Amino acid sequence: MRVAVFSAKSYDEEFLNLANTNHHDLVYFEPHLTTETSKLAHGFEVVCAFVNDQLTRSVLTSLAEHRTRLVALRCAGFNNVDLYAAKDLGVTVCRIPGYSPHGVAEHAVALILTLNRKIHRAYNRVRDGNFSLKGLMGFELCGKTVGIVGTGKIGMNMVRIMRGFGMNVLANDPRPDPECASLGGRYVPLGELWERSDIISIHAPLTPETRHMIDGKTLEQMRRGVMIINTSRGGIIDTKAVIRGLKSGRIGSLGLDVYEEEGDLFFEDLSGQIIQDDFFMRLLTFPNVVVTGHQGFFTDTALRNIAETTLRNISDFGSHAIPPANEVTTANLRC
Repeated sequence: MRVAVFSAKSYDEEFLNLANTNHHDLVYFEPHLTTETSKLAHGFEVVCAFVNDQLTRSVLTSLAEHRTRLVALRCAGFNNVDLYAAKDLGVTVCRIPGYSPHGVAEHAVALILTLNRKIHRAYNRVRDGNFSLKGLMGFELCGKTVGIVGTGKIGMNMVRIMRGFGMNVLANDPRPDPECASLGGRYVPLGELWERSDIISIHAPLTPETRHMIDGKTLEQMRRGVMIINTSRGGIIDTKAVIRGLKSGRIGSLGLDVYEEEGDLFFEDLSGQIIQDDFFMRLLTFPNVVVTGHQGFFTDTALRNIAETTLRNISDFGSHAIPPANEVTTANLRC
């Protein structure tokens, strides 16, 4: 099948080409998929998209009018897809449900340790010959309480890791996992999780219910000096509210691998440009904030899994497997 691969980087080409044992015709396009670039996919049966590609009704209509019948997402999230439009247009959407649950959880832990022990600041000091420890004091994780929002595959790996540190684990998820309790975690209402957690780590999908889950109101419920980690989707956090929380001291530290307006920033080299996003630049001025550019998934294992599952989804669709194993429908929006 002819496949238009958008937001394609060199590593995408490398891993997709290695996994392409069924010899699909893969054509790579570096730009994001938008209304303006959708014409590049005209005539392609399959469009392969990533997290910041825009699969709005207008884009899907343009694709459907020019032979596209499958959108193969190279990611687990599908908040960038208008699934109702896809259903109306007869376009199938597939995703990668669990390509990097260990890698993302491990990255969240890296952010926790970096912020707690001030590794980013110590690194710069030592390079300048400054070996003073003033201002670098952290706290021991053992005995502290971590709140984990979302206990899917990634969240459950966080439970395991945090219990390994000797932390008390509180969890919240619409679908509790019995294994969480067997590991020593405990499900509680969100209000209790906000109030009791020293560290809060977000591992929930972006839905209308979770958008701006962390805002000014929820921040007021949290312990003063709380550490917040988000490796899920940027829109779960209200950026303006967390900036106010950082300025007031309500938030003690913040680790982000995602950002709600990341579409024009992440995955690109903008080092020679003036970044126009004032809120993002304000975040970078805080010494207790660490931001990485949607890097949590970026391991060799994850890229191999993404490529293999993406191409399997395409092959299953081409062979008329009904329904495709990893199909996403409007029913998922109600989960």
